[in-house]
Amino acid sequence: MPLRIGLIGAGRHGSRYIQHLLHDLPGVSLAALCRKRIGERLPSLPMTEIPVYGDYRALIADPTVEAIVVVTSPALCLEICLEAVKARKPILIEKPLAPTGREARVMVAAAEEAGLLLMTAQTLRFDSSILLLKEHLPEIGQFRYATFTSRIETKASAHVRSPMPGQRGALLEFGVHLLDLVPFLTGEEVVAVRCELDQLPSVAPETMAIVQAQTTSGLRCILDVARVEAGRIARTEWVGTKGQIAADWFHQRVSGVIGDSAPVEWDVQPQQTILATLRAFLHAIETNSPPPITGRDGCRAVEVADACYRSAELGGATVSVASLR
Repeated sequence: MPLRIGLIGAGRHGSRYIQHLLHDLPGVSLAALCRKRIGERLPSLPMTEIPVYGDYRALIADPTVEAIVVVTSPALCLEICLEAVKARKPILIEKPLAPTGREARVMVAAAEEAGLLLMTAQTLRFDSSILLLKEHLPEIGQFRYATFTSRIETKASAHVRSPMPGQRGALLEFGVHLLDLVPFLTGEEVVAVRCELDQLPSVAPETMAIVQAQTTSGLRCILDVARVEAGRIARTEWVGTKGQIAADWFHQRVSGVIGDSAPVEWDVQPQQTILATLRAFLHAIETNSPPPITGRDGCRAVEVADACYRSAELGGATVSVASLR
């Protein structure tokens, strides 16, 4: 019998999950859907009856739903997670896990106390160029420093919503990918940050963030995150004692210069990151094993974001991540 998934959230990003759940996972069926605009038909849904709920509580309570996937605003994730834990249903939550570290910690504690699987969909960990970069990183010797750049265009067709007071922007929306990649690629936690924002969330959601992050061993990473009018850049560069290596996950390229050798570019075999994420979630459920990206991983990335916002409030002062726990 296929695992019956309930999906909460059917916007632009959620529709990608719908496609994979319907067509790409033989061991899974889309059992129910929850969305705000309940009366609006989704062209991607088959003619067969799939219940569409307007209230996530009704979806979670549906006895045919065995596991939950959440692709909503982070502001809703805490209450949805706690409801899923109460119903004892495994849950996968799109990044960021929560809008603040405090809420993320509550979610992780609830899932762990219940012995329930909570996975964070930090999908960039499944990107082929990032995985290839990680494979070749040992070739550049001891790390000296690393840079990350993520600049995403604001689409003209995007629906503009009025920001809520205190709403966080680009750093939490997609910069959280970079905050998660640092420990993924180094095996070390981020312990301190310095951050500058173009504006504080108390005024309006930020559209630009420059972060200096330091890991346990003292490795320094520079993160450049921004919403831009046009064009997209998504890359990371690593400098070591024996060479340099770079990855571009938008154009799917990985290249490097190792020692005195000529520059090399490795072949990247792209894979669909959301599909890989769903497969990992399914495997963790089927094998009753920890997911590759735990709730704690997602929580830690949000805690680092908390430290960044605090640093910006203090005019770019160094803030310890541990001090916010």
